[in-house]
Amino acid sequence: MSLSINNKLNITLCGMMGSGKTAIGKSLANKINYKFFDSDKLIEKKAKKSIKDIFNEDGELFFRNLEEQVIINLLDEKNIIISLGGGSLANKNIRKLIKKNSYNIYLQVKIDILVKRLKNSKSRPLIINKDLNIILNELMEKRIKFYQKADLIIDNQNSLNESVKKIINNIYYE
Repeated sequence: MSLSINNKLNITLCGMMGSGKTAIGKSLANKINYKFFDSDKLIEKKAKKSIKDIFNEDGELFFRNLEEQVIINLLDEKNIIISLGGGSLANKNIRKLIKKNSYNIYLQVKIDILVKRLKNSKSRPLIINKDLNIILNELMEKRIKFYQKADLIIDNQNSLNESVKKIINNIYYE
């Protein structure tokens, strides 16, 4: 069996917060022997503070600039899987580089399931003290056009193992 990702250097996972990008990315990387990186974790490491603190202290624009630097640096690597921040594809530079260097997979999850997964989250600045259903619908409306251009769309409503298996079945050929 050979990996068939159209001669791309790496794999990126996109989707809304709570869609399972980190969990699936770690599991998939383990199964296909790639390194896994979570762009949000790398941003926190670079800024030496949490995403929540970056938003509160420095603002969203500062965060988005850091996000661009981190992701563009990562996209030079080979044989890696990157969990992208939910809003990173709104950045044209990131989109262009992903299209060129990465096999992009959109993890699609219905809003009502995202609400259940995120209802107790205290670390996501875009949803703190807001009506989850409303904010997730607004974010989805802005981002869906970018997500739907992915190389592969995976319905990720169910089990992690099932989703990873679907991805592997789609990226390998006999």
